[in-house]
Amino acid sequence: QHYFIQSNLRMPPEERNESVSMCHAPCDPYIPASLPLLEKSTDTVPRLQTDDEETDRETVKTAEEEEKEKEEYDSSFEQPPFSSVMSTYLGLFLLVVFGHIRELLRKLGLDKTMSTVEYGNEGFVPLYRDFESFYTRNIYQRVRQFWDHPVAGVPGPEIEIWDRKFGPFNETMQLQPTKRKYINIGSYNYLGFAENTGRCSQETIQEIRWGSGGSFSTSRGELGTSKLHLELERLIAGFVGKEDCVVFGMGFATNSMNIATLVSEGGLLISDELNHSSLVLGARLSGAKIKVFKHNDMEHLERILRTSIVEGQPRTRRPWKKILIVVEGIYSMEGTSCNLPKIIELKKKYKAYLYIDEAHSIGAVGATGRGVCEHYGISTNDVDIMMGTFSKSFGASGGYIAADRDVIAHLRKESHAHVYSSSISPPVCRQIIAATQAIMGTDGTDNGATRIKLLAENTRYFRRALKKRGYIVFGELHSPVVPVLVVTIAQVVAFAKCSLKMGLAPVVVGFPATPMLGSRVRFCISAYHTREHLDWILDVIEKLEPGLGIKLSQKNKAKFLS
Repeated sequence: QHYFIQSNLRMPPEERNESVSMCHAPCDPYIPASLPLLEKSTDTVPRLQTDDEETDRETVKTAEEEEKEKEEYDSSFEQPPFSSVMSTYLGLFLLVVFGHIRELLRKLGLDKTMSTVEYGNEGFVPLYRDFESFYTRNIYQRVRQFWDHPVAGVPGPEIEIWDRKFGPFNETMQLQPTKRKYINIGSYNYLGFAENTGRCSQETIQEIRWGSGGSFSTSRGELGTSKLHLELERLIAGFVGKEDCVVFGMGFATNSMNIATLVSEGGLLISDELNHSSLVLGARLSGAKIKVFKHNDMEHLERILRTSIVEGQPRTRRPWKKILIVVEGIYSMEGTSCNLPKIIELKKKYKAYLYIDEAHSIGAVGATGRGVCEHYGISTNDVDIMMGTFSKSFGASGGYIAADRDVIAHLRKESHAHVYSSSISPPVCRQIIAATQAIMGTDGTDNGATRIKLLAENTRYFRRALKKRGYIVFGELHSPVVPVLVVTIAQVVAFAKCSLKMGLAPVVVGFPATPMLGSRVRFCISAYHTREHLDWILDVIEKLEPGLGIKLSQKNKAKFLS
């Protein structure tokens, strides 16, 4: 794809493929700077150009370079073996059967476990239907002790978790005064700025003691805007390369409360099927027509765009008021990144707007932490709305939207999150400012650059090590979110139980948060992890594997054995 676009632009204007050239920026944004270009040659075997040749001098990709490029941008999902698929369906079938038996025993009064029942509303239609929580009562309730751990302290490389005591059938829980230490591999603290030592922490404490205090207790639209907020907005706008920016006190609300101000009834919103629930809620609240395309399937996206423009609005067939494409930079459950070059090509071709959620990519991806635009070598001018959160790489809370000055002025006036919700507290503002300055290097140190480099090295090392050992690993090589497919719910629960016993605290996710065949262990890599930490984690996984059978990859296992 990159070779075609580049060679197309070297042709005379009358020979170019206009469907590509009209969408192509003069600075070649679709070709990552790290990817060498192929020589346009009629030879069967690619060859390096000599100094005597009069054609353009370009470096031909070697087999090793092509393999590295394929590894870097490989976002394919390897399918689990048939045996795992059948065991998953069989296990769920048995759980549902026994769940129905327990439901019957509850009605007969033979099962004493608690179930939610409404009282005092005789004659009214029930507000709550207890069968809707069937899965929670009969499956999740039995293993809830492996989720929702109360954390004590900062989410560093080692983390302390409070002990809990559960009652019969896990229906009650009491927090205990004791706590245990684990190796942390499940936090979004990508750059390690969520810490209680260092410059960020010191400036935050000083802000509480000698600055504006703990909170403004009002919204930005009233008295909640301070010099700190204005400084933060200028800093973030400069960091991501946009004219202006507006910040909000909650990352979830940044999406859910602002999309409705950008598109409404008569508009079309096209969303990736794996978008975060905050984006889904924001789309539903907007009143716009919603169409969903398959995850990172650019052919399906183009088909929806083309068909929607041809057919127009339902019933009236009038043209859409606007079309907004909504994607994420890095998807937190899959570890994949959006195909940004192709999305921008389609956006320009069909005159649509692009909204990108960089919650997991800003600060964590790109040579200087500026997200997927920097990673792909694309100008931020090609992205209309850039959204991100401060709760990952910045070690704080809240979110931002960066765009053209007129768009931000519209958001400040119309956004419910700006007018009605509380503004970011002063110490949190100071934390974000200090972290952003460190990432940009304006604090006079290379602390931020060092952390970004360490994160990239740790991510690539850990991903390659897992793949070589035969595990199914989702996502691209640069993504710090590393999901390992486990498939069955029983294996997920067993992994959580055994890893905690060995001192490892991962995040395990199963149905219905994932597809039925998509239960996984999600590792989150950070700059604070040392090579010793990662090797120890890999050793723990290897020790657990014989009893769990989670080495499911066929192609990676074949490479490892060879």
